[in-house]
Amino acid sequence: MPHHSSSLPAQPSQLRVEGVSVSFGNRRVLTDVSFTVGPGQRAGLIGENGSGKTTVLRVAAGVLVPDSGQVHVTAPGGRPRVGLLHQEPPFSLHSSVAQVLDDAVAPVRAAARAVDEAAARLATTPDEPSATAYARALESAERHGAWDVDARIGQMLDGLGLADVPRDLPTGHLSGGRRARLSLAWVLLNDPDVLLLDEPTNHLDDAATAHLGSVLRSWAGPVLIASHDRAFLDETVTTLLDLDPAPTSHVLAAPLVGDGPGTGMGVARFTGTFTDYLHARLDARERWEIRYRDEQARLKRLRAAVRDSRTVGHRDWQPRTESRIAAKFYADRNATAVSRRVNDARSRLEDLEREQVRRPPAELWFRGLSAASASTRTRSGPVLLTSAATVAGRLAATSLQISAGEKLLVTGPNGSGKSTLLHLLAGHLVPTSGTLTVPGGVRVGLLTQDVNLPDPHGRGESRTARQVYDDAVGAQRSADVPLATFGLVAGRDENRPVGVLSSGQRRRLALAILLADPPDVLLLDEPTNHLSLMLATQLEAAIGSHPGTVVVASHDRWLRRTWTGRHLHLEGWPMGCRGEG
Repeated sequence: MPHHSSSLPAQPSQLRVEGVSVSFGNRRVLTDVSFTVGPGQRAGLIGENGSGKTTVLRVAAGVLVPDSGQVHVTAPGGRPRVGLLHQEPPFSLHSSVAQVLDDAVAPVRAAARAVDEAAARLATTPDEPSATAYARALESAERHGAWDVDARIGQMLDGLGLADVPRDLPTGHLSGGRRARLSLAWVLLNDPDVLLLDEPTNHLDDAATAHLGSVLRSWAGPVLIASHDRAFLDETVTTLLDLDPAPTSHVLAAPLVGDGPGTGMGVARFTGTFTDYLHARLDARERWEIRYRDEQARLKRLRAAVRDSRTVGHRDWQPRTESRIAAKFYADRNATAVSRRVNDARSRLEDLEREQVRRPPAELWFRGLSAASASTRTRSGPVLLTSAATVAGRLAATSLQISAGEKLLVTGPNGSGKSTLLHLLAGHLVPTSGTLTVPGGVRVGLLTQDVNLPDPHGRGESRTARQVYDDAVGAQRSADVPLATFGLVAGRDENRPVGVLSSGQRRRLALAILLADPPDVLLLDEPTNHLSLMLATQLEAAIGSHPGTVVVASHDRWLRRTWTGRHLHLEGWPMGCRGEG
């Protein structure tokens, strides 16, 4: 549990994590993680999928007790409150929206009542203790904005796109997206001293994301955010905490259980934007590799020196031209010198072996499109054409001509038909009106948001990732193009049952299956979902250099910002679409 310090009123809010290590079974998730987030600081928690971001948030909130290490939380009032946004809503699904909002601002309204009570005591007992209690109550109420709480409720609902939700509606009747936004509103209106957010921009449109960023930039206390939203991180956080493996020595607060992405050995801190982080991450990785290579070369030389020094000065060694007395003198002097050299080399060897950095783990670079490119057939001319194609209630009339090798980005608000268009182009849907034309011989492949891994032999979730891949692509192609080719599934995960893989890992496996026999047209529905920040960045670069045709549907603002191909924006049913660029 976090240690809540009894602090003086002037002490600022602070979150301090010291030497935290966590294991689940025999798998180490976090090792010796330490960092501090001070008042007004917004720290972005990043790292490879499985590196322990959610685990850090749960430990910081006191939901999970670490194997070792401590969490310290302080606040001006001396009794800090920690707010955590995670997957489960902080309210009953039987509660109405109004009840949820009342519950969220209860501490703030209590602070206002405490002022009234303290004022009444001061009026009846005008002594120093009563005056001090009144001053403290007034300071707390002002700090939590107790006097404008009703206005803040309205602003929060409007900013998060919930203003039109009836207050008497049971929250169980809300859509998943609206329920997630109400959960976010609850945590923000609750006004905790320390704010912990797990993927807060999920289910937010651009306007709601902008509102959240505005709220966080004015937040007085520490904020810790785990997020895959690169644009949001770039615009919002003041520092980044990277849980990917860092060049840590073998001297640790706890024994090492595993290695590679997901080990979470320590944490690397980057001050600045996500753009700064991209450059710093590459520079840090290069320095780590150079240091490791230099240390291993020194270790090799020292081990050789210790081994060779033991043979010099052996008792059978005799100088060839000296007398027996002189020979003994020189032998004794030689033995003493050799002993000193051996002891010195051995001491330096032991120090370096103890302090050496770990081998940099192989990173999961997105090699998939590059690996697939070699077998992509060269085509020319149109590969997909639609003429006023509609899907009733889901996709307005859309006319497209997509040429071989073209890159097209499809954007639009939630419900505008982005996924529907991709399913239509893949041949999974038949247009209600209009036409879809796919020239003969053109192969189209689709990566959907919801993954259903092929199971031709009915072996279920007990199959390993490698077995799923082999079943899907066939033994010959699996031998020619192994799963490891794509850099999408970590080596340690290839032999794990798919039933225990995360949704992100399963989706990356599905993409590897798609790329094993690359189609002429690759349709990707929200491809950066569930990818680490670095992997998503690599994906975008790979798409640009891929010779085949790629159509991407995405709400990812970073991808939209950096996209250089064609752009189709869907307005939604029944308004239609417009092309850009």
